[in-house]
Amino acid sequence: MIGLTRADIESDISVWAINWPSLQVFNAMSTQWRQGFGGPTGLDYGVLPAVMDLAGIEPEQRTEVFADVRVMEREALQAMADGRD
Repeated sequence: MIGLTRADIESDISVWAINWPSLQVFNAMSTQWRQGFGGPTGLDYGVLPAVMDLAGIEPEQRTEVFADVRVMEREALQAMADGRD
């Protein structure tokens, strides 16, 4: 994944159950980064409905999951821009 090291992926983390669907969607979107001349610019939202379908996200959850994904996207973009490991 862009901007992550093997240690980031192999780290033990805890995820609250309420956040699990959003993390699953964000993780499934990991190959959908749009790229510009300066690097990643954001996720390709065009595929998000299909990803949510495949992840089993109910229609009434989608607004909240989308908001969560945007928070993770913004933080990931900032981390990649900062060159954080």
